[in-house]
Amino acid sequence: MSALPAQVRDEAFGQAGDLTFVDRFGVWLSARLVEHHATLDGKDVADFGCGYDASFARRILPRVNRMLLVDLQLADDLDRHHKVQARMGRIESVLPTIDSQSLDVVLCLSVLEHLSEPQQALAEFRRILAPGGVALLNVPSWFAKPWLELCAFRLGLGPALEMDDHKRYYDPRDLWPMLVRAGFRPSAISCRRRKFGMTTFAVCRVPSDGDEAR
Repeated sequence: MSALPAQVRDEAFGQAGDLTFVDRFGVWLSARLVEHHATLDGKDVADFGCGYDASFARRILPRVNRMLLVDLQLADDLDRHHKVQARMGRIESVLPTIDSQSLDVVLCLSVLEHLSEPQQALAEFRRILAPGGVALLNVPSWFAKPWLELCAFRLGLGPALEMDDHKRYYDPRDLWPMLVRAGFRPSAISCRRRKFGMTTFAVCRVPSDGDEAR
């Protein structure tokens, strides 16, 4: 029996319709973590897998210097904003086209679990961060897997498409060594469970020019 072909996703998160309460609550919690761990005012920020409507990016646009938004599809009005550079396509394809050390903050929130080559993406995040920059990553944990699938597949409280597109889940012991292999220093990585153990949240800082030379 031949293997079934893998599904190729062509829609961004939220493109098919309104987000569920579970989705909105998750986005709100992630936004709180980002604003707690990163200085956004006057910074060049990228949001990889920002979602079709880029709801969090819209919220912080007045504060940032420049915003790079990357997803499979993006709402038409985003690219018309004078601070926004909108890039539609797969993250793995867009990342190599971004200049090295060109961004202060990289956001990848509930996205890494959808990527076929997550290690490559992490290395690219390290490359494009400027000295003193920070990457903030949020991924679902293995503890969350049965609950997320229950909500999506049986209760209809989340999009089944999102769960079917998951490639893996991450506990800190899974994600931390990947961050080190990507080039982040262990002393500059914080990787912990958040959201009642449902997610793993990582803060990865790049040394400033003075610290890098040591």
